[in-house]
Amino acid sequence: MFFRGAADLVLILHLAFVLFVVLGGLLALRWRRVAWVHVPVALYGAMIEFVGFICPLTPLEVWLRRRGGEAGYEGGFIEHYIVASLYPRGLTREVQLALGTAVLMLNGIVYLVWWRRRQSTIERSTP
Repeated sequence: MFFRGAADLVLILHLAFVLFVVLGGLLALRWRRVAWVHVPVALYGAMIEFVGFICPLTPLEVWLRRRGGEAGYEGGFIEHYIVASLYPRGLTREVQLALGTAVLMLNGIVYLVWWRRRQSTIERSTP
């Protein structure tokens, strides 16, 4: 029972990590200090997709599931949980590259908006 619960906790943490990679820039619009954490995390998340390796949380979850008597799975978190429902044929290299590019572009746009807001605030406060 412990291992199954721990595997579910890792799954939730992994999902939170993926959401933070994709949408964390929006939090940085509100709380600027979040950017110090989000930028390296987003770059790491995009790198996982570009390089094509598996996040360390995936083997941990699989190991915990197997220890809890459940079947593990092959491939990565995104392939198993997300892509499996969106792309029945599986994760291709092209899809991985598109996901990595989308993460960088989305967050690049968010940080561009953030930078412009910051510059506008500085200009208004300068006499």
